[in-house]
Amino acid sequence: MKLGIGIGWRPEIADAVEALAGIDWVEAVAENICTDHLPDSLVRLRARGVTVVPHGVSLGLGGAERPDAGRLADLAARAELLSTPLVTEHIAFVRAGGPRTASPGLEAGHLLPVPRTWDALDVLCENVRIAQDSLPVPLALENIAALISWPDEELTEGQFLAELVERTGVRLLIDVANLHTNHVNRGEDPATALDELPVEAIAYLHVAGGVEKDGVWHDTHAHPVTEPVLDVLAELRSRVDPPGVLLERDDDFPPAEELARELITIRATLDRAAALGAGASAHAGKSVSRPARSPGPSPESARDRVAVAQTALLSALVAGTPAPQGFDRRRLGIQSRALAAKRAGVVAKVAPELPEILGAGYRDAFLAYARTRPMSAGYRRDALDFAEGLLIAGRPTDDAARRRLTHWWQDRAAARPPRRSTRLVRAARAALVGR
Repeated sequence: MKLGIGIGWRPEIADAVEALAGIDWVEAVAENICTDHLPDSLVRLRARGVTVVPHGVSLGLGGAERPDAGRLADLAARAELLSTPLVTEHIAFVRAGGPRTASPGLEAGHLLPVPRTWDALDVLCENVRIAQDSLPVPLALENIAALISWPDEELTEGQFLAELVERTGVRLLIDVANLHTNHVNRGEDPATALDELPVEAIAYLHVAGGVEKDGVWHDTHAHPVTEPVLDVLAELRSRVDPPGVLLERDDDFPPAEELARELITIRATLDRAAALGAGASAHAGKSVSRPARSPGPSPESARDRVAVAQTALLSALVAGTPAPQGFDRRRLGIQSRALAAKRAGVVAKVAPELPEILGAGYRDAFLAYARTRPMSAGYRRDALDFAEGLLIAGRPTDDAARRRLTHWWQDRAAARPPRRSTRLVRAARAALVGR
């Protein structure tokens, strides 16, 4: 299916997206859409004939566990509600731990890279088949950006994606910004990845901005698209005419005029690469080596090994446990700080009263909390646990602020089964009221 040129729909820029000229389709984060009704903006776009593709971020198909049936059902419901031609997700893991490793469950709050090993590929392929069987439309999977590399990988990114497509028939969502990110952060040549991956399986492309700091590329989706990313886009267009290309922006949203200029630049980049025309013949028929492997282990033993490895990594990132052997400790530190900062930012969005109550001290207080309290049940629960921890510690020290925080917590946690900490907070609240 030909999608054309699109943009990521976000509530913050809904009006701007509706007003942009020449938008053929939009992509919306699946988890931000209710399963039974659509935001008015998406209703209006669909009435104009604009295709809406739901883009999932929470399935964790690269994780050791089989995908959650409830999450799959929700994604299927959104696909039905939108009458979309496909749905998309990521080649990533987002949680680890649990019964398989006899350890607490951990949530990353972020897309983390899957090790490019045969074990991880076997697990991913089974998870993808389960997802495909549960969805009413085709599935496409996105390559992710990463700050860190797994030691002892057995396949390149292109080989890993080619094997995945061959085994499952899944489509690919290729993010050219992520190819650039992995070039800067992991030394991986985008042209080599493009040579190895099956470009005929591409459903569409992502183009997004980022920023480089101290030799590390941060895929922020909050900065303008850079020339190196556009170069990767042109390189890919020299090999294939992608069915769709989409501009992503997730934060620090610019004026509509700037979004329009970026879309014009993307179109011009595609047109120039298509007009050159030489790249397609230069890469046609290229011989790509296929990695060999010995007979694989049992599926469950592969899942167990992947579970142990992913839990060790995620625990080092969010719980301060020792770095697993073979990882770059400096990069792990950068990733750990980035995860905590993202967590603080998202909690501030889902519970905006917290930075309002705590003022300038919110960020430092949350980062201190995050160092010892890994997220285990989503951002809304995280916000409640953060507030509870502050109140038990007698903070904030200002009586009025502490009273406001206590009321905020009580209003949202009343239905929670009481624990010792809950009783302590209630006692603190009673003491405040009695003053």
